Amino acid sequence: MNDQVIVLRAAAWVDVETGQRHTSAVIVVEGNRIAAIDPPELPAGAQVIDLGELTLLPGLMDMEVNLLIGGPDNPSGLPNPMHGVQDDPVYRTLRATVNAGTTLHAGFTTVRNLGLMVKTGGYLLDVDLGRAIEQGWIAGPRIVAAGHAITPTGGHLDPTMFQRLAPHIMPLSVEEGRANGVPQVRESVRYQIKYGAEVIKISASGGVMSHGTVAGAQQYSDEELVAIVDEAHRAGVRVAAHAHGDAGIRACIRAGVDCIEHGSLATDDTIAMMVEHGTYLVPTSYLSEGLDVSKAAPALQKKAAEVFPRARETLRRAIHAGVKIACGTDAPAIPHGHNAKELWALVDRGMTPAQALRAATVTSAELIGVEDRGRLAPGLLADIIAVPGDPTADISVIEDVRFVMKDGHIHKNS
Repeated sequence: MNDQVIVLRAAAWVDVETGQRHTSAVIVVEGNRIAAIDPPELPAGAQVIDLGELTLLPGLMDMEVNLLIGGPDNPSGLPNPMHGVQDDPVYRTLRATVNAGTTLHAGFTTVRNLGLMVKTGGYLLDVDLGRAIEQGWIAGPRIVAAGHAITPTGGHLDPTMFQRLAPHIMPLSVEEGRANGVPQVRESVRYQIKYGAEVIKISASGGVMSHGTVAGAQQYSDEELVAIVDEAHRAGVRVAAHAHGDAGIRACIRAGVDCIEHGSLATDDTIAMMVEHGTYLVPTSYLSEGLDVSKAAPALQKKAAEVFPRARETLRRAIHAGVKIACGTDAPAIPHGHNAKELWALVDRGMTPAQALRAATVTSAELIGVEDRGRLAPGLLADIIAVPGDPTADISVIEDVRFVMKDGHIHKNS
């Protein structure tokens, strides 16, 4: 552990709970924790780092990324459509180390890696990536790993549906997430948890960028959804569901799913159900602008043109209704490192900048059940970033991260 005492000076710091920007910031870091904010006197012998006119914030959080795809060999967005059969687990993991560093340098110090959608032979690559980061072997955000996304045959998260592969080209096991019927979905959940998954990701409706799936169609039966949630919750693990369609979202809420990813086609009644049940929403809304579908198949482009405008309006209504909304990008559907664009999208859809910052900090911390981060306060982890200007007035400055500290270690200081 780093036992050095560091003092950060800056023009201001943001209390993301209240949305207030305090001028003249001094934060004392001892080891990997925040020791004090604006203390009356500084500790003797501390290293003082003057960040000038920057504003200090807690490290941001992205609740939906996939670090194992996209990245350095395809920096503009989605990976080569044949990556599912061309890339082996070693190459994927090496790519993920680059994507992890890119994400950390963008100011995101915690992420959920929300479901491997690739063949790995049963290895949970995101769990191992998180372990390597935790042990300091490589730089990256803290990872809440889902292991393999759990999907029915032909579901949106069935990896063969993204490439439209012929039969038997990429056989997948229950351990790798393809599971049908109550006994298999229970087995798949148990496998992911056995090998380190801290959240379960499931495919509850069709998707936009998968062939042969109707975006709004419910994919798992009510009985299968209940079994998945029961299995996860008994182990103390939360469940996140990919769900665009209204029927699938309602079935997930009834089953006790903790978080809906996308939620694009939810009706007002379903939004009210989310508020009543305390179900979180991770809207991944910047996909509407940031996902490059120009090279996608015509059928997929058509789905995007139909779903994305409705998704933007759904989010506006969800914000107005008071749904608990956390920040998530679905990177690499938008390029790794562009994660802060999601905060712009949240503001564009109706949040204040302060509310968007809260979605990427306090609410995201609540979603993953942690109390040691997401704010600047004594005793919390020293995950601290700095940006120019006032992000409570202009959310776009969050895209220009100049300083990143995670766990008391400085990873970026430009």
